[in-house]
Amino acid sequence: MKQHLWVKALPDHVVISIATLGPIGNIKPAPGTWGTVAGIIWFSIAYWNLNLLGTLVFSAVSIYLAIQICWEAENRLKMRDPGKIVLDEFVAIPLCFIGTPQLLHSDFAWVVVLMVFLFFRLFDIWKPLGIKKLQNYPGGIGVVVDDLAAALLTAAVLYLLAFFAVSAGYIGYIETLQ
Repeated sequence: MKQHLWVKALPDHVVISIATLGPIGNIKPAPGTWGTVAGIIWFSIAYWNLNLLGTLVFSAVSIYLAIQICWEAENRLKMRDPGKIVLDEFVAIPLCFIGTPQLLHSDFAWVVVLMVFLFFRLFDIWKPLGIKKLQNYPGGIGVVVDDLAAALLTAAVLYLLAFFAVSAGYIGYIETLQ
């Protein structure tokens, strides 16, 4: 992917504000954690009732925009993937919830959201299974793709946990308690 001209035409303050989600990227400590919280809020507003196709299309557009903005922000800040750029966490979060619509519309959706937050942050920081190597891609691709991989790994773990919970009868048990 190459960097496109439209993003170069944007003023510095616009590019950096979008990449840092305004003041969120400057919150200390752990701006990535705050970017994740913002992503969960964004998911609950914009994605909550989308079907799989809608989620994938909306995510693809968001990912393209994030790659372009993060790439240009890196250039303007003259830094490689600085912690203050949190747009990558923000756009990756909706992918964590792929395959879980029944869980999100259950009485224990809050548990699912909490697990997504915890697993995504763990995988984003730890970067297991070769995710760390994805950061080596050039420009905005390297900034965003490791978070996408962490999100997809989170979705896989969540799906497996849900499968085992249903198989063991725990989900039915939890639903009758509430």
